[in-house]
Amino acid sequence: MNRPLYSFLWWLALPLVLARLWWRGRKEPGYRAHWRERLGLYGPSVAPRRTFMVHAVSVGETRAAEPLVEALLAAWPDSRVLLTHMTPTGRATGRALFAQHGERVIQSYLPYDTGFMVRRFLRHYTPRICILMETEVWPNLIAGCAQQAVPVALVNARLSERSLRRGQRFGGLMREAARAITVVAAQTALDAARIRSLGAPKVAVTGSIKFDVVPPQAALDTGASLRARFMGRPVLLCASTREGEEVLILDAYTRLRERPAGMLLAIVPRHPQRFDEVEQLVRARGLSVQRRSVMNDDPVDADVLLGDSMGEMFAYYAACDCAFIGGSLLPLGGQNLIEACALGKPVLVGEHTFNFLDATAEAVAAGAALRAPNADSLLAQAVRLLCDANERAQMGTNAEKFASLHRGATLRTVELLQQEFE
Repeated sequence: MNRPLYSFLWWLALPLVLARLWWRGRKEPGYRAHWRERLGLYGPSVAPRRTFMVHAVSVGETRAAEPLVEALLAAWPDSRVLLTHMTPTGRATGRALFAQHGERVIQSYLPYDTGFMVRRFLRHYTPRICILMETEVWPNLIAGCAQQAVPVALVNARLSERSLRRGQRFGGLMREAARAITVVAAQTALDAARIRSLGAPKVAVTGSIKFDVVPPQAALDTGASLRARFMGRPVLLCASTREGEEVLILDAYTRLRERPAGMLLAIVPRHPQRFDEVEQLVRARGLSVQRRSVMNDDPVDADVLLGDSMGEMFAYYAACDCAFIGGSLLPLGGQNLIEACALGKPVLVGEHTFNFLDATAEAVAAGAALRAPNADSLLAQAVRLLCDANERAQMGTNAEKFASLHRGATLRTVELLQQEFE
């Protein structure tokens, strides 16, 4: 596929894309807010100022970008950061993380990847550099930056073998985009090799910025408060679960013959529009459920705690005894296990972790994480950990060491950007 065909297909799909946006807005009203930005339509331009654009699609990428944004603001005190997103949850996360910076961090949705909308976006914000997080390669955005002499950096970059094969199917489109990226800061040597194979001219290995995310003290305090309301109950947290996984987990939970006395199962679905659905799944199995959003100061006496709040993942990790990282029981690629490790929590993962392949493999090798081939194995291993304080403590120590060993990617990334763009 070439870029003109790609652009034509975008225009053909645009009515369906907008209809889907409006449809999703039924359950998530944030999708209907700021919709003009998605079409490259803006109000009056503000006074020009050195602007670093950082594109962070949703919640995970936005939280991962936190140390980078802070480092950019510190390294260039006269600059501002334009944080762009694709989802309302990502935007809300960015607003919460960077509210203290005022107008030094502004936010917008990234427009759909058509030449007309991208050009309007670039003219309005005039970024000094375009920084894309992880896997976000938008051909028309990158081409528009090249036309306006805006350097493009792909940072915290990762590319699985599966994603590489998918990219290669697009042929010239991905190769053209990769060749136009000024510099890539890859998480691992394997990621770097795969990205080079697409034609990126300059690729360095800097590590994962996610290891540099620091748990906010407020989140730790919230976690301690939650923990107090659990009244000493052993807690298995199932974090960032995806559709289909909760059914497997709940069914395996009900099949358990023996559980630690008072065991509490905490489930935090990755997508907020599924909170009600997951509550129904819990109740359908005869289990009692307590929603985080309506908790008071009373002890939690339900079988299941439903984490239906946003921006509290660190608090949930702080409050649990061991954590399963969702998206890995089914072939969905898994989610980030680094935050749980940073808080010294024993980690459980399924077999499907291709989105975080290297980090997960290293965590398992370090004794910080255990793999479970299915939900029954997951619950059995969790019960063993909840009953064995010594094993939990050893895995927690291993997890903290693992997380500490890999810190420093943010500094290396900023140094690379300084070398390229100063």
